[in-house]
Amino acid sequence: MRQKGFFTDTTVCIGCKACEVACKEWNQLPDDGFFFSGMSYDNTMQLGSSTWRHVAFIERPVALSGQESGLGNFSWLLMSDVCKHCQRAGCLEACPTGAIVRTEFDSVYVQPDICNGCGYCVVGCPFGVIDRREDDGRAWKCTLCYDRLRADLEPACAKVCPTDSIHFGDLIELKAMAEARVKELHGRGVEEAYLYGADAASQPGTEGLNAFFLLVDKPEVYNLPPDPVVPTKKVASSWISMILACLWMVAMAVGAVKRGGEGKRQRAKGKNG
Repeated sequence: MRQKGFFTDTTVCIGCKACEVACKEWNQLPDDGFFFSGMSYDNTMQLGSSTWRHVAFIERPVALSGQESGLGNFSWLLMSDVCKHCQRAGCLEACPTGAIVRTEFDSVYVQPDICNGCGYCVVGCPFGVIDRREDDGRAWKCTLCYDRLRADLEPACAKVCPTDSIHFGDLIELKAMAEARVKELHGRGVEEAYLYGADAASQPGTEGLNAFFLLVDKPEVYNLPPDPVVPTKKVASSWISMILACLWMVAMAVGAVKRGGEGKRQRAKGKNG
């Protein structure tokens, strides 16, 4: 089975939120409450246990290169965020029960009937994607519409996207499409366009994302970490640091004992003399 994933081109997202609605409808997710956040047109604000797709509305006082509008130094950045289904998934590696698995489509899937709600996956995700529900305590996130994929159907979010901002397919084909799109945008004067998490070379901390993005500003502007690292990648260096620290403490203790012994001998010689 070939690797499947998402390529999200943020430059053609119109913020319609059709992906959010389709995701909630297909997966029968509960609402997030009805309130006005005050954060532009963004009322879901972030991904969570009941929000597996989140459309971010980013207003910035900077014009987009290659774009002319009557707004002057102003531009919208819109992005439909989702679980990244990392090649090196922190949530999967942190799960103690085996509830989180990698499927035949190379997606990362949480088995709700096995999850015990420990929350280790929540702190293991460098993107803050996975979360626990208050009603049952279990962890939930995007499944890449695993049930639809098994029925040879496209994920609901990609299916309804009216501008094809969300592309679904084989990762090899998506990466080729994404690289061609970046070249096209550069040719049109949008020099700041680049791919986020497309491979291990550009994002070694996760070894690449199965759901990657085309962005036109720094990752932090989109509420994405600039250099995400799966916690378990630092385990070896942490053990080495601890061993070195222990050796240093032992050396200091031995040195202190030796210096103490020498001091006692010198004082004894002084008394005898």
